[in-house]
Amino acid sequence: MYARNVRMQLKANSSAQFTQTLEKEVIPLLRKQDGFQDEVAFIVPGGAEAFAISFWQSKEKAEAYSRTGYPDVLKALAKVVEGTPQLQNYEVSNSTFHNIAAHA
Repeated sequence: MYARNVRMQLKANSSAQFTQTLEKEVIPLLRKQDGFQDEVAFIVPGGAEAFAISFWQSKEKAEAYSRTGYPDVLKALAKVVEGTPQLQNYEVSNSTFHNIAAHA
């Protein structure tokens, strides 16, 4: 399994709108992507920063989404995000949620 962690600076007083945008626009887009597994989002107390971690079946499927679906997600989030989101990619080593164990 593969994970993408996106760090975003939120516009002032936009945390509620960020949550609604994820629910109504971003998650439906993600669900249409081949290999998408799950999305978990966090807002830092005070609402100035957010993190969104998406889980993918494989690195290849996450990279395909990055080329085809991610630009649409960025457009949807533009109304609540300042600047360019910072992206980091990871191989998932363990997850109790997804019942994943590290490879030996």
